[in-house]
Amino acid sequence: MQVTSSAVSLTVDDVAASSAFFTTHFGFREVMAADGFASLGRDDAAMSVVLLRRGIEVLPEGFRDRHADGIIVAFVVTDLAAEEARLRGEGVAITMPLREEPWGERLFQVTDPNGVVVQLVEWATPEGG
Repeated sequence: MQVTSSAVSLTVDDVAASSAFFTTHFGFREVMAADGFASLGRDDAAMSVVLLRRGIEVLPEGFRDRHADGIIVAFVVTDLAAEEARLRGEGVAITMPLREEPWGERLFQVTDPNGVVVQLVEWATPEGG
């Protein structure tokens, strides 16, 4: 199997709000859009973000009323502190402050208007490494 690209598909109530959040604050661009649908991409990202309006017929019947809940969209970045400062400066509320986990992951989280959690991650350099 050869994977040529990947995407995460999120079911939300307001596609336009999530699309604006990802394009404004994370550098995505709208690649395709229609009523209840948007596909977002970045030239440098290994994945795309697809937004589907809850209830849209393209979803299997048993999934149409579900909402992207409990999902964390994570982006590994360089200079995590600078990204946090940039987002704060843009008025984005930090919903989990910058922290370092015992296993060496540094992270913080923001939440889009539909409740999608976006986590920015940077791996801490191990002591002596």
